[in-house]
Amino acid sequence: MSTTPGESAPWPPSLSEYVLKVHSRCDLACDHCYVYEHADQSWRARPRQIARETVDAAAFRIAEHARERGTRRVRLVLHGGEPLLLGAGGLAMVLTRLRAAIEPVAELDLRMQSNGVLLTPGLCDLFVEHGVRVGISLDGDAAANDRHRRFANGASSHAQVRRALALLRRPEYRRCYAGILCTIDVRNDPVGVYRALLAEEPPRIDFLLPHATWVDPPPRPGGVTSYADWLLTIYRLWVRDGRPVDIRLFNSLLATAVGGRSGTEVVGLDPSGLAVIETDGAWELADSMKTAFDGAAGIGLDVFQHSVDVVISHPEFVRNRRGLTGLCQTCRECSVVGQCGGGLRAHRYSAAGGFDNPSVYCADLKKLIVTMNREPPETALAAHPSHAAGDRLLDGLPAADLLDDLGTGQGSEASLQRLAAAQLAYVRALLVQIADRVASTPFAAAWELIVRLDEEATDAVSATFAHPYLRRWARHCLAPAAGEDPDWGYLGALAAAVAVRAGVDTDIEVPLRAGLVHLPGLGAQAIDAPGERRARLSVTGGGFTARAGRSVVTVPPAGGSSPAGWVPVHQVELDGWTVSIDDLDPYRDCYQWPVTGRLDPAQLASWRGSLAAAWTRIERSAPGQVAGLRTGLWTITPLRADPGGRLRSAASRDAFGALGTVQASPDSLAELLVHEFQHVKLGAVLDVSQLYDPTYRKRLSVPWREDPRPLEGALQGTYAHMAIADIWRARPGDLARQRHRQYFRWTERAIDELAGTGALTEHGQRFVRRMRQTMDSWSDDPR
Repeated sequence: MSTTPGESAPWPPSLSEYVLKVHSRCDLACDHCYVYEHADQSWRARPRQIARETVDAAAFRIAEHARERGTRRVRLVLHGGEPLLLGAGGLAMVLTRLRAAIEPVAELDLRMQSNGVLLTPGLCDLFVEHGVRVGISLDGDAAANDRHRRFANGASSHAQVRRALALLRRPEYRRCYAGILCTIDVRNDPVGVYRALLAEEPPRIDFLLPHATWVDPPPRPGGVTSYADWLLTIYRLWVRDGRPVDIRLFNSLLATAVGGRSGTEVVGLDPSGLAVIETDGAWELADSMKTAFDGAAGIGLDVFQHSVDVVISHPEFVRNRRGLTGLCQTCRECSVVGQCGGGLRAHRYSAAGGFDNPSVYCADLKKLIVTMNREPPETALAAHPSHAAGDRLLDGLPAADLLDDLGTGQGSEASLQRLAAAQLAYVRALLVQIADRVASTPFAAAWELIVRLDEEATDAVSATFAHPYLRRWARHCLAPAAGEDPDWGYLGALAAAVAVRAGVDTDIEVPLRAGLVHLPGLGAQAIDAPGERRARLSVTGGGFTARAGRSVVTVPPAGGSSPAGWVPVHQVELDGWTVSIDDLDPYRDCYQWPVTGRLDPAQLASWRGSLAAAWTRIERSAPGQVAGLRTGLWTITPLRADPGGRLRSAASRDAFGALGTVQASPDSLAELLVHEFQHVKLGAVLDVSQLYDPTYRKRLSVPWREDPRPLEGALQGTYAHMAIADIWRARPGDLARQRHRQYFRWTERAIDELAGTGALTEHGQRFVRRMRQTMDSWSDDPR
């Protein structure tokens, strides 16, 4: 069960996020620290470090609650003070005992927040062993950081913190790099801070408003909206840069703008689901409450005597989860409350009204939200997908690593997963634009259903949005060809497909095309209703009943006996690779060659055999392509055979995860699949990283074609031919050596052409240089 914005949280809730204080002192003396410098001074009476018995009691309570509530994943953040003061031995003890107690019950997502001063390779090895992701606090360049984050003697901590970040950027430790937390000081140059943080290549940046209340308000040297103005400077630069890093506050506000979850307690109306365990075992509310008054975070309970159920039933914990009903009248009547959520509860505190006030940052939050809503990034992203620089949306993998991996001509599972994540975000951005267009039409109900299901069944929404031909439909709607109307009704089919995947009951109108109701990625149902253009779908328990005219057809959930006329998407299970043969989707005809109609049983069986044989050839002669294909190619669409018998294959920039091809011999089909998948990968790279100057107009001569090619076409062809050269390199015989030599020389010449244009960006130069290095490394280099 979930809630919609404005509702109170379901009760009793389950808890899945905890902060465990493992050391209550710090080696820095930051003057903006809420633990030591603000109203609450309870740290003085707590033990310096957590005892083994306290760790065991905390782990027992967390596991107990996860077992009782059926929680599958628990996030646990090690905190302080400074957790690294516990030392390698102490941290190993804590991590080992936590995993031993909790992992038999639930997956344990371990995090740590640190100032980084004491981080060493040995500690990083420990964190790799236990899967701990580490966030580091840094406020910008040396001048910005040293305004607050200094040692007790006044010495700078900047060099030590940057040394820690350099450690986390090492390939062997990169998986442990969670991101950077930056506390805002509006006296610092926002552009300088943003650039300094970006230079550390973090997977995420958290900008934190300095903790303040109406009793002790924040400084405002630039006026009443100083903090909004500071953040908006960064927001506009971030959008212009192509959103090269996940900035949590901005992404949360963009998500809530379209009805999604904020994923943070800082903004939005998501119910708070976090509890703190102090070094003495005391249960407390979120640490931010310490800024309100002495004892504001305390609830008088501890892990030795009180279960998590007792904690979440405590009146103060309940007040923290009241959503809209817990806000003051001013907030409840505000137009942006669904995104703002009143801000942090601690920031609402005043001596007279307690927490029954707007946030002390109310004016800032409202200006930030209103401006971001007026200047959303999606329009620029959708209109110019290839003009975005950097490594946008590639969580945990910087652009350099991605380009080095894919520049080999192959590509790891991790790289393809991140490209797929970027494509999913791109499709979501297009759908947000469609939602704006249909807001005052009957089609708005379908979008509202999708937004609701995105809260209740996120996996089903993501699986449906990943359908390769959805992007083509969305772009067709936003920019239809001359004489064509946008197909807004398909939004209903999309919503219905999500509901069927999620097993959620709903009733919705969908288009009827040539007597078929299409559910993207699932299949289609034939309905005998001549003249009807719409059908009504009642989805129940993963199945549905379709009504059009006088016809009624019921399709049971997957596994049931399907009625006549149900046409599923064909699935082929190969050795570790599941791929669809899509001869059905109405938007699959997006290639330069025409697609086939529906395959008959004999044709389908023949296709299955051809794909199985081709996959065996790929495993044998192109093993480096296997991981990428398994992860990033989900759909193959049959193309009509050429009357003259020539081979045909194609990829589309608007169909990530799919390609079109004719049926061919196993060796030829293997080559076609690898060749076109190179185009799929590179197209996705160009969506997230600018490899060349888009204003470059000169055409390049390439050895495999008579006509000169535009720069992107030459780059695409070079990348594809490099992979084919690698296939022939692995095959035996004189013919294979001859073909390898031909493709090698073609690729080599084209790389020289590309490098000599002067039009490649820094990322483009790196990518092409990596291709050259890979070819130079081949042991049978024909030169």
